Amino acid sequence: MRSIPLFTPAETHPCPYLDDLEAQSQYVDPRISPDIDTLSALSRLGFRRSGKLLYRPACPSCSECKSVRLPVGNFKASRNMKRLLSKTRHWRISVQKPSRDDEFYELYARYITERHSDGDMYPPSRQTYTEFLTEDFGNTYLLLAEDQDGLIGVLVFDVFNDGLSAVYCFYAPERESESVGTNLIIRLTQLSTLLGLHFNYLGYFVEGCRKMEYKKRFKPLEVFEQNHWVTLNPDDSLP
Repeated sequence: MRSIPLFTPAETHPCPYLDDLEAQSQYVDPRISPDIDTLSALSRLGFRRSGKLLYRPACPSCSECKSVRLPVGNFKASRNMKRLLSKTRHWRISVQKPSRDDEFYELYARYITERHSDGDMYPPSRQTYTEFLTEDFGNTYLLLAEDQDGLIGVLVFDVFNDGLSAVYCFYAPERESESVGTNLIIRLTQLSTLLGLHFNYLGYFVEGCRKMEYKKRFKPLEVFEQNHWVTLNPDDSLP
């Protein structure tokens, strides 16, 4: 990978995962236009993206944010996951390029309003939706779940040289009991296998953050620790 300029602003902001903590991030220079090889290498180094902004945590006094990924060739669906897939086998699953379609935005806005009104993405806006989810580097797609009642959920994901990366998921709040997010992650993992890719990058995990607990259900999980990906034993906690 070519040399990439990074910068870390001195300013901090309230941590979105742990109460009463300040967070700081390191960013890739937004003036560069990374190709797929660079994007893939940055993903392997623990970077994520928000729109076209590439970043990773760089908090001076905390290291709780851990990049995690699932080696799809070793993934074994639990009994609960198999039951979940069985119950939703009537869903229509499709893939398309990012869209500013009103239906997608309206679902996103309902999801943010009803599920994340305490977060920094509330209140939802067209600008936030566009900048966060539809501005990309050309390697982003939408995984859609639909049934006879219409659109159920959308998983935004990136395609890298070695795997797929879940960026964000939003769904109809009234379908929460169907575990839409977990369901779409399973389907993304299946898609990785079909494409002959090795990993499903699941973003960051923070021990004690309730909204991230679902990631621990996907095993075996690898964590990026001290510049290496380490396989966790089934009963391990994240280091």
